[in-house]
Amino acid sequence: MKVKSYTFLLVAAFMLLGAGCGSGMEDIKDPEGYSLVWNDEFDTENTLSESEWRFETGKTGWGNNELQNYVAGLGEDAAALVEGGILKITAKKRKGEVISARINTKKSWLYGYFKARLKLPRGKGTWPAFWMLPEDFVTSPDDGEIDIMEAVGYEPGWVHTGVHTKNYTGETVKNERKNIPTAQSDFHVYAVEWTPDFIKGYVDDELFFEFLNDYAGNKDTWPFNKPFYLKLNLAWGGKWGGLEGTDESCLPALYEIDYVRVYQIEPKLAAHRGGSSVPVSLQNP
Repeated sequence: MKVKSYTFLLVAAFMLLGAGCGSGMEDIKDPEGYSLVWNDEFDTENTLSESEWRFETGKTGWGNNELQNYVAGLGEDAAALVEGGILKITAKKRKGEVISARINTKKSWLYGYFKARLKLPRGKGTWPAFWMLPEDFVTSPDDGEIDIMEAVGYEPGWVHTGVHTKNYTGETVKNERKNIPTAQSDFHVYAVEWTPDFIKGYVDDELFFEFLNDYAGNKDTWPFNKPFYLKLNLAWGGKWGGLEGTDESCLPALYEIDYVRVYQIEPKLAAHRGGSSVPVSLQNP
């Protein structure tokens, strides 16, 4: 009887432990005072919603001397695939070039809590990102940029969160980095909270970056008062990704995205969360 009892307990324990595996609903809590307003769990095989995402394409260097050619579509001949509840972006060689994918949300948001569960690619030359640019983007860094997660393959384990503005770029960029030894072998949750008063960065709910509004009313230091899109991409080489060269032996390189979620704060709690009585807008239609 004791053996049977212990067996039952062990089986029950394994069932509980395994219940959440692969579901994307890990123990990272939703942010207090926020409501989920948009998400993509990538649950439909071989499908990326055309109403929610658009591909950005071309081999232009993208302002950073990047080497990849971004291509559209899903499947063997493309660089993106939705499989097993995961969006997979792969940098790989095809017909004498390296192709990859870069996607942009069709919706944009003013303020909120933005997070994704990601597993990063390996290899010198890779440059994965989860980031934001404004709806009315014309030039960088003047119009502002929010980097929720950036990493380069020649520094495995190190992830970066930061912002770019006209006054804060290059050597003056506002950026922090954090060592996540399993960033390339396991999924982790990367997030920013953006209010009228601050932008804060998190990895697995741990705060490690903070940028405060100086209230100068100056776009050069705080251009973060307009809607921004979300972006996901895997670059190859470039000013930062290729700073120590590229190693094509690591191709194909895989960047995995389990989900992307957007939350917005309840207006009555804006003062509590941001120290401001400025209401937070709802999602753009």
